[in-house]
Amino acid sequence: MKRCTRRVALAQAGLAGAILGLCAVPAMAQEWPTKPVRMLVGSAPGGGTDAAARAVADKLGPALKTTVVVENKPGASNTLAPAEAVRANDGHSLVMGVSTAHAIAPYLIKLPYNNDRDLVPVAYVGAVPNVLVVNKDLGLNTVSDLVALVRKQPGKVNFASSGAGSTQHIAGELFREAAQADITHVPYRGSAPALVDLMGGSVQMSFDTMASVLPHIKSGKVKALAVASAKRSPQLPDVPTTAEAGLKNVEMSAWYGVYMPAGTPKAVQDKVHDEVTKIIQMPDVKARLEAIGMEVQPMSQAQFQAFHNEENKRYAALIKRRDIRLD
Repeated sequence: MKRCTRRVALAQAGLAGAILGLCAVPAMAQEWPTKPVRMLVGSAPGGGTDAAARAVADKLGPALKTTVVVENKPGASNTLAPAEAVRANDGHSLVMGVSTAHAIAPYLIKLPYNNDRDLVPVAYVGAVPNVLVVNKDLGLNTVSDLVALVRKQPGKVNFASSGAGSTQHIAGELFREAAQADITHVPYRGSAPALVDLMGGSVQMSFDTMASVLPHIKSGKVKALAVASAKRSPQLPDVPTTAEAGLKNVEMSAWYGVYMPAGTPKAVQDKVHDEVTKIIQMPDVKARLEAIGMEVQPMSQAQFQAFHNEENKRYAALIKRRDIRLD
């Protein structure tokens, strides 16, 4: 009888502990944050990643009833920001991640953290498609015109990028494969100098982000031939997608999402996901993001994780296949 009574008491204690554990999950989310939150950005102020971070941070602070400070840590293909978040591991450091850091850099440079083990995708924000643009003086009107030119002059057509390992660089490699063309990569330190040389004629083509190149397309300084996305962009409705223009598998967008250190409690991840997903759908925030060419696309955390995995597989395979290196 005593043994039976003891078993019942232990069972009741275990049940009570389980109930307390379940109650602790929402309590943890309610108590968090306990101090100001950092939104780390791997690029300099003024770029697309920075603009996305500030659009979200401006609303996230009031939603969390704390201060959200945007901190820029440019360099190393946008990986200094996630490296700092992993190093801090304080539960109050978010990263406005970008595809360059979370799907391309892991296969090109040695990182002080593991991209898949040490970080977790929390809230997807959206993507800014790359646009295939050419120097206006070439007199090209279609992708077919460009393909004919590069095949006629193998090795003599240069394509600019904002740097080795950037989405612009990877898009150029996809074009090289799809068009079976011999083109020369010319890396720059950012989009601005690359576009200056594109407009000046030192380079002939580029796959630049919508945010960087749209003003120059509208002013007629460069010619847009295709948008490297699955569907046409509302910003350039008359410009075909790369697939419509005859280039298969040449889709390239700079995508953005909030990451956190993997050790962050799931209740906190859920809270950040829910708040960020609400914020990016607010009309004023959505307008700010669309102004930089972003296509806002809410995802569940599971969908974002699956997307992260697929993008890593895609880029890893391409980088290996094309033997792309930073040196």
